[in-house]
Amino acid sequence: MGKNKNEMSFLDHLEELRWHLIRSFTAIFIIAIVVFVYIETIYDNLLIVHLDGNFVTYKFFCKVFQLIGVESDFCNLEFQAELINVNATGQFTMAIWTSLILGLIFAFPYIIYELWRFIMPGLSPKERGKSRWFIVLASLLFFVGLLFSYYVIMPMSSYFFYNFEITEQIKNTITAQSHISLLTNTLLGVSLVFELPLVIYFLSKLGLITPSFLRKYRKHAIVVVLILAAIITPPDVASQIVVAIPILILYEIGIIISKRVEKNYKKKFKHG
Repeated sequence: MGKNKNEMSFLDHLEELRWHLIRSFTAIFIIAIVVFVYIETIYDNLLIVHLDGNFVTYKFFCKVFQLIGVESDFCNLEFQAELINVNATGQFTMAIWTSLILGLIFAFPYIIYELWRFIMPGLSPKERGKSRWFIVLASLLFFVGLLFSYYVIMPMSSYFFYNFEITEQIKNTITAQSHISLLTNTLLGVSLVFELPLVIYFLSKLGLITPSFLRKYRKHAIVVVLILAAIITPPDVASQIVVAIPILILYEIGIIISKRVEKNYKKKFKHG
């Protein structure tokens, strides 16, 4: 391990990467075991609470929309469907899968840390000092996205999908597996979307995008965000606005970040 990263052979890099991956997967597995031990409590208090009309988000939105004079169904929610399991091994498999997904989510900061440790030897001392913020910021954005998806998007999606009926002759019978799939896909997907400012930062550093490019296609980005909001939320304007606003804010933050990267590059090039 004493060799400089630049002097390491391709096989040395692969060996080091292998150990970083092993430590990351070990962290996920350890957290998954803890989750599995407390799986019943986690399901009862965290994973299926969105099917309760008294969930904190529904009450909050009810009061907010009343204050601004917007009609909403959040004040009187009833969930007619009940979760069922139709496979003999369904609940056991679901418990394992859920444990692994939650293990991945809660191990995210450590995974980012291992990624940083892998690339750190190839950085200059000055770059190493500046790159430490990456771990904190990436983790912060991820967990902000996680909380947003858990307390905003998932309640909206749950109410809409569980109460939507083409006709009263067709009743919803929801499997527990489909509910958990919706939950985990939402949590992971939105959490990764919240990494948008960091993605823009690195693409700007590589010269693949510029502030002018982001500003030029701002209108296109707004349309994409609104379409995305329409897909993951119930089809009412209030819900779509709640989801679209933070994503648009992240895009604007990305423009500021990209502008700063470009400014620093021009300054460095001028003095170089």
